[in-house]
Amino acid sequence: MEILLGCICGFVVWFLVRYLVAGVYTVNQNERAVKTVFGRAERVGNATTLQDPISESLSPEERERYNYPQLRVIPPGGPYFKWPWETVYKVSIATQTINMAYDPEQPNANNGGEVLEAVTKDQLNTGLTGQIRYRVSEKNLYAFLFGVKHPIVHVMGYFVSILRERIANFEAPRRKEENNPLSGSEAVTIGISINDLRKNLRDINEHMDRECASSAARYGITLDASLITGIDPPSEVESALAAINTAYNQVSSDISLAQAAADQKLVQSRRAVEIETLNAQAEVEPLTALASQLSELKKSGPVALATYVRNVRLKLFNKSRRVIMEVHHD
Repeated sequence: MEILLGCICGFVVWFLVRYLVAGVYTVNQNERAVKTVFGRAERVGNATTLQDPISESLSPEERERYNYPQLRVIPPGGPYFKWPWETVYKVSIATQTINMAYDPEQPNANNGGEVLEAVTKDQLNTGLTGQIRYRVSEKNLYAFLFGVKHPIVHVMGYFVSILRERIANFEAPRRKEENNPLSGSEAVTIGISINDLRKNLRDINEHMDRECASSAARYGITLDASLITGIDPPSEVESALAAINTAYNQVSSDISLAQAAADQKLVQSRRAVEIETLNAQAEVEPLTALASQLSELKKSGPVALATYVRNVRLKLFNKSRRVIMEVHHD
């Protein structure tokens, strides 16, 4: 009897420790938790991710494919309690950084996860270096925990495919400007795509952020930023690119100097024309005023005009030393 009572007491203690005490848990500040009951995650009614803004970037076809239920998320804090038939899944939502060349399935690929290879529009194999910042999306924990077996593998593959497609078809925006030293076929010849890629790293990063905005709705992982920091061409073409850049910079410098000299001469010519125009106007203005005065005098009668002419002659005679007059002989 005592043995039976001891067994019962032992079973009760084991049950309390195994299922009651061990059922108490907490959630850290950088974590979120989801609880399943008999393998089914607790959901928020019939709400799905299509009703959340994270699905706005999905196409109609993708909206049918990536339609996940919204789960009841357990916030940080505690202690919380779970029954033996319940399971708690904790997920860190802290932002993490990973090398963009890292392959989760084959860590030795891409030079040990250091350099990602891509082919440019010039059919050159170039190496890309950079990092990706990502975090688990709290709004789509179903996709991260249950919808995709290896979410980070899918996200990395998705990112790499978009990046390689962008590198293969990238063309720098060409703006027609007055001071553009090269245009037409010359610009196409000099416009090596690797140089364009290096000059437009910011545009490429922004393009990647826009194109990968749907990763949260697809895989439950949000890409905060892609930071492509380096684009290195093959060693055999590096010297050729350097020579092309040097020649291009020299041509641009010479043309800029010629344009500056031409602009300066145009400004000087324009100023000279303005000065001569003002001088001509200054000489014409007194004559115009005199003609106006004579017209007014003529209106007063022929005597007034003759008197005016006589007075002007007298002033001239006073200023002159010698007067030569024409004498008419009958």
